Amino acid sequence: MSAAVRFVFVLHDHQPVGNFDEVIEQAYHASYLPFLDLFERHRGIRLALHTSGPLVEWLDRRHPDYLDRLAGLAAAGRVEIVGGAFQEPVLAMLPARDRIGQITAFTQWLQQRLGAKVSGMWVAERVWDPGMTADIVAAGIEWTILDDSHFKAAGLGEDELDRLWITEGDGATLAVFPVSERLRYVIPFAAPHTTIDHLRWLGERRHGALAVFGDDGEKFGVWPDTHRACFEEGWLEAFFSLLERNADWIEMALPSEVVRDTLPAGPIWLPECSYREMTEWVLPPERQRACVAARVAAAADPTLANAAQFLRGGTWRNFRMRYPEANEMYARMLAVSGRLELLRRTGTADPATLADATRALYRGQCNCGYWHGAFGGIYLPHLRNAIYRELIAADKAADRAEGRRGEWIEATAADHDFDGRTDIRLSSDRLDAWIAPAKGGMLYELDLRDQEHNLLATLDRRPEAYHEQVLAGPAAARSAVDAAQPARFKQEGLDRMVRHDRSRRKSLVDHFWDCDVAAPAVAEGTALYVSNCVFCHGVPGVVRQPARIARPLDAHHRTTRASTPGVAAGGGCAVAEFRRVRGGNTRFRGRCKRDAVRPLGTTDRQGGERDERPHTCLGPVAVHAAWVPSHRARGRRSRTVRAGAVPALAAPAAAGEAGDRVHARAHGHAVAGGAGVGACARERGGARDRAVDRLHRAGEHVRAIGQSVAPCGGVPVRAAAWARLRIGSC
Repeated sequence: MSAAVRFVFVLHDHQPVGNFDEVIEQAYHASYLPFLDLFERHRGIRLALHTSGPLVEWLDRRHPDYLDRLAGLAAAGRVEIVGGAFQEPVLAMLPARDRIGQITAFTQWLQQRLGAKVSGMWVAERVWDPGMTADIVAAGIEWTILDDSHFKAAGLGEDELDRLWITEGDGATLAVFPVSERLRYVIPFAAPHTTIDHLRWLGERRHGALAVFGDDGEKFGVWPDTHRACFEEGWLEAFFSLLERNADWIEMALPSEVVRDTLPAGPIWLPECSYREMTEWVLPPERQRACVAARVAAAADPTLANAAQFLRGGTWRNFRMRYPEANEMYARMLAVSGRLELLRRTGTADPATLADATRALYRGQCNCGYWHGAFGGIYLPHLRNAIYRELIAADKAADRAEGRRGEWIEATAADHDFDGRTDIRLSSDRLDAWIAPAKGGMLYELDLRDQEHNLLATLDRRPEAYHEQVLAGPAAARSAVDAAQPARFKQEGLDRMVRHDRSRRKSLVDHFWDCDVAAPAVAEGTALYVSNCVFCHGVPGVVRQPARIARPLDAHHRTTRASTPGVAAGGGCAVAEFRRVRGGNTRFRGRCKRDAVRPLGTTDRQGGERDERPHTCLGPVAVHAAWVPSHRARGRRSRTVRAGAVPALAAPAAAGEAGDRVHARAHGHAVAGGAGVGACARERGGARDRAVDRLHRAGEHVRAIGQSVAPCGGVPVRAAAWARLRIGSC
């Protein structure tokens, strides 16, 4: 008689690209090695093991004997080696070519190193997209495992999750196992007999039921307190012993065996999904808390209990919305992938060098640095740096593959970050700069190619749902993974470290603070803005000249009216003069004296005449904004306007004409990854004057000698060290 329950036990061991050697070594001794030692002694236990590409390569370098032992267990039929995408990317974020390439490359590596046939795969973070089915099958995979939440979202009931299913895409079929969420939560955290009792209940409900556990191997030794519980206190020993003693009705089956000798329950088309917690983590904090509360309330309400399975959060892709830094990495990765695909199609690249570039690209697709849940993820700088290191290395290898040598420079304009606005990429053999003109001229990536390092692989401090638990303190906080468990704090005073940034931590971002703001308040993110940088939605083009690169704006977009009082923005070149003339009209005037950038010639906001007198251009690439504080002179002889931080990269302008004047000096120092400009007026004697948004006295004007840094639509490469502004009569 067949067993009452077939128990499929799947482990997933993973360490990300860029993780520290000592961290992986510690995990090896705390989890991977003791688990293997114990497993070998229990000959009645069989399991499937997925060891991710980054980890298995590390093991092959540092502990090859571990892999030799796995190969022996696979040959004996006790372990089934599970494949996947080589460098553990989330498949949903890859183009089809890279999905297939990653899977086939890993299968070949595993079969060559371990001598084991690979027929199934682990889907990283169980992020599923129905469009992936055909690509997975094309890569030679016959089965995979996904969470039961995927199946519930497709409409299956709890009593239909104890069997094998099949899904289809573009005519290709793939067997799919549902992983039990209950087993994920009780193994290894509840008493060992809890799992046995659950398996007995499944067998009594339907003879021949299929029960699937699939989760992180690090739960057995790396997670807090699990090494003590699993190995020192004997949880794992007791669990394996119970499974062996109940072998008369519990069959430890390998996934490929189930696929081979079991008819699937039927076809099912699973929606885009991931495990339940992931769909919550991707939401903004307030929405995340609301989603969890709604799900819990629905499950407790008898009238809504049947609908609770359809309450889930967002899609994994929207981590790129929550974290713009993730989108920047993603866009960079796609740029490299597209370039390598073009080289393959032309057939002119050196094959060996192109293979090196492809391997680096695959490593740069490792998922951990692209998102954040209960663990570090994108918050860990060494993971972000590792992603960029691999992507830059892939770009350099692509240069060699296509025979690019010596010094070179080029500029491209395209929507590099997929936000519907044109960005600028300035590249050379040494530097790679990525600039977003529509975001205040923000420089969001600056690569040192020789060092394979992105200087701007930064991360903004932003609210997270678990900050609520951090602020509650150790006594009241609950686990972000399981709310039934108390949270563990690794250090004291975490509640005092919760800080949030009000703007991007990137370069050439302008900040406008009140004059009284202190540097610590800026660093801690508590300083209040008077204004942010002014955005100008120009349509950039690129002019190539042997000695320089310049960025003109389309003529239709050269004028922008600032919405914030006291701030003015123009287009094209740096604004040399802001003038209030009779009748209340506003005129920007000036043009670049170099032909590389078209004359500015902006009109006043009420259709006034153009003024195209020349001013000094800021260099090979033009910046186009000026900050203008305005207040009434009221007959006073002299006033001072303080300005905040501006990068001191260029020489100051010369002094101008005599007359009643206001001097503004921008003292150079960087603040929080950007540059700040103070936005209030103050009398020389120290008493603060009230700022107003217009100059009423006929003929008063403000003239900027030198340019302030507010690169709303331009591409800044240098900035004035200070700016002098004066008020006087015409």
